[in-house]
Amino acid sequence: MIKDVLNESENNMKKVIHFLGEEFGTVRTGRASPTLLENIQVDYYGTKTPINHMANVTVPEPQLLLIQPWDKNAGELINKAILASNLGLNPNFDGNIIRLPFPPLTEERRKELVKIIKTMTEETKVSVRNIRRESNETLKEMEGEGMITEDDYHRAHDDVQKITDKYTEEIDKMEKIKEKEIMSV
Repeated sequence: MIKDVLNESENNMKKVIHFLGEEFGTVRTGRASPTLLENIQVDYYGTKTPINHMANVTVPEPQLLLIQPWDKNAGELINKAILASNLGLNPNFDGNIIRLPFPPLTEERRKELVKIIKTMTEETKVSVRNIRRESNETLKEMEGEGMITEDDYHRAHDDVQKITDKYTEEIDKMEKIKEKEIMSV
């Protein structure tokens, strides 16, 4: 029973870390990346649709994305959605292909992005701590119901803390890597 609680805690923390990695992928670093467009939804025939579900997105150069809509009518809608997003990018639409150049980031914008990364990191740490709290509450209930001994409870409590520390460290490493990536010119 204790193993189940520990495994569930670890699996939930892995999911939180995975989600953080996906979130970090959507933060612009000065290099063109298709993942940057994943959160942009286009109003396509009354349905919110991700760009990668309606166009081919390629990276021909480090500072350029090419977006080829499968439906020619969707090009203008994609163009408007990119302009409406808060990415600070200016797409060039020629009627067939959207060219999305990535200008170099200014020092001020880099600092803003680092703040966003730090916010994402802190939110993830809060999620990990919430998972820890829920696990400890479950263990306390198990002890209260006589399902486990007090010693087992304390041992499991320590194990939950070790798992929490492991994933908190992982979050910190991910933050440092992303921060370095953003700040490198």
